[in-house]
Amino acid sequence: MKLQKIINILEEMAPLAYAEDFDNVGLLVGNQEEEITGILVCHDALESVIDEAISKKCNLVVCFHPILFSGLKKITGKDYVEKAVIKAIKNDIAIYAVHTALDNHKNGVNKIFCDALGLINTSILIPKQHFIQKLVTYTTPENATQLRIALFEVGAGTIGNYDNCSFNSEGFSTYQGNENSNPVVGKKGELTQTEEIKIEVVFEKQLQSKMLKALFSNHVYEEVAYEIYSLQNVHQNIGLGMVGELEKPLEEVAFLNFVKTKMQCGSIRHTTLLNKKISKVAVLGGSGSFAIKNAIQSGADIFLTADLKYHDFYQSENQIVLADIGHFESERYTKNYIVDFLKEKITNFAVVLSEENTNPVKYL
Repeated sequence: MKLQKIINILEEMAPLAYAEDFDNVGLLVGNQEEEITGILVCHDALESVIDEAISKKCNLVVCFHPILFSGLKKITGKDYVEKAVIKAIKNDIAIYAVHTALDNHKNGVNKIFCDALGLINTSILIPKQHFIQKLVTYTTPENATQLRIALFEVGAGTIGNYDNCSFNSEGFSTYQGNENSNPVVGKKGELTQTEEIKIEVVFEKQLQSKMLKALFSNHVYEEVAYEIYSLQNVHQNIGLGMVGELEKPLEEVAFLNFVKTKMQCGSIRHTTLLNKKISKVAVLGGSGSFAIKNAIQSGADIFLTADLKYHDFYQSENQIVLADIGHFESERYTKNYIVDFLKEKITNFAVVLSEENTNPVKYL
């Protein structure tokens, strides 16, 4: 199977448009035309993981964290990043990273985190903004149904738990074609007034090229009138972090011990306990100090994340318990999810879960 076909599958799981602007996701090493014979899924594409890929005859490594995060001006093997990249290139091994593209997905890192803890009634903690666009176009009444269906088929009109959403209004248009025109309704050189349907649909911005292709392919007019707007609405199903509820409230210490067992934590650093039961839980896999205020605003009793600094803990203001469970630990089951997703989509060669523990943090 060509690498590009696998990339298309990976983008189903974690669309690159979902990634944060600072991130470096997608194909990091390799050629899209390469023939892939095996996939190794890991957390970090370190040199030891590349060695594992070689031994297991996998020529694609799908990693969560991007091994290449900032630009390289030299590749001399002076550090762990360059060593991994050099070994991958020498052995014709491609590297693809998902990171925040999967962080922001409704079924991604934080849903995996929630599921591991058995949380229910989950929702996004920080919904993504500036991600929804609206297409407005005008067509004949006879063409309206065909055009709407074509737009729906490429992803237009999805709002939360509803799809095929559109707003349609009747009106009339005027136009006058020049001598080079070929109007569907009316005659060239004559002012024409005709009935039209105005169709309005929302869509995720990464679908814009597909949307326009469907519009032009299914519209009857020679010249298609359309407008695209960027909306201020938040996207309720895309964003960082999640909030969920325990089926039965637990005492704080009991809950922290439960988390320690489930996420296999070496230790948990936390703020002063508030002596109340834990019912509502906010989570954000990886570094999540920026989301403390969001967790408090959500009404959560506890916020589970990682990489909290000394002064971050003060931000709890005795309104919430903050718990740093470890970066790797908070994302522990992500690679298992990726393997399961790929195995369901690809059945003609091996998709292998890496056995390398790439967590750089050890506990005494």
